[in-house]
Amino acid sequence: MNEHNEGGRLPDSSLAAAILIAAVWGFNFTVIKVGVAGVPPLFLAFLRFALSAFPAILFVRRPRGSWLPLAAYGLLLGVGQFGLLFTAIKRGAPAGLSSIMLQSQAFFTAIIAAAVLKEKIRPTSVAGMIAAAAGLALIGLSGSGLGGGSAVPLLVMVPLAAFFWACTNIIARRMPGTGGLALVVWSSLFSPLPLLALSLWLEGPSAIGSALSALRPVSVGALAYLVIGSTLFGYGVWNRLIMKHGAGRIAPFSLLVPVFGVSAASLAIGEPFSAADAAASALVVGGLALHAFGGRRCFGGKRPFGVRRRA
Repeated sequence: MNEHNEGGRLPDSSLAAAILIAAVWGFNFTVIKVGVAGVPPLFLAFLRFALSAFPAILFVRRPRGSWLPLAAYGLLLGVGQFGLLFTAIKRGAPAGLSSIMLQSQAFFTAIIAAAVLKEKIRPTSVAGMIAAAAGLALIGLSGSGLGGGSAVPLLVMVPLAAFFWACTNIIARRMPGTGGLALVVWSSLFSPLPLLALSLWLEGPSAIGSALSALRPVSVGALAYLVIGSTLFGYGVWNRLIMKHGAGRIAPFSLLVPVFGVSAASLAIGEPFSAADAAASALVVGGLALHAFGGRRCFGGKRPFGVRRRA
């Protein structure tokens, strides 16, 4: 990546694309909730990535270079992020709150970038992390929005999924010559078999067979959205933006995902969102905003969000 792309105000087209992806991914949580209601979560993830790879690889040129980063990206995204996220939502993690918790990926991205890319974390980012951690603790202590169920899916599995998402951000950042769509299509080759093996082991052939025999149109629609909207379009454009402008500048746009995620979950499936949820969410999103924009006057600053190069 050249320095010109890392500095200056984001072009309007890139800004609009980042906001659109946030909307697509925000509604995605409600779609996942609908999808896992009819299909076992790991098997749904298997179908998602199998259909993201085929038949698209017949039309999209394979990225140049080693297979290793493609394999790492595919395993971290498919098995790590979405295997965990789908399972967490199936086990009771609310769609709206999950959309908030998953955005901790912005913090993980900054921390990993500091370790791998030698970028220094700003003091405002540390303060933001503390505020967000307080919000997560409030959700855990109050149990609000968990419907009386275990807090593990929301407070452990979803943040772990966010960590794997952050890892894919760093991998994409270090592949500037790779097209965003090519990366997501060809990396998807490495997700289906591990997901299928895990599904057969943990969910069982009978659950898979029952789901397939009773497959409803709404489940097919959810799968189509996950494949076409969230994966091929969403990650294809997201990766292109990261490669062009850097992970530190693009990752904070995920702040908008919870806005769409909570709204969609409330309007589409009637998911409750209490005052305690709102207070905790304000801490999390406020912490993310402090991380993203602390010490910056506007989008036109010349350093990546939340991190700065070591001298």
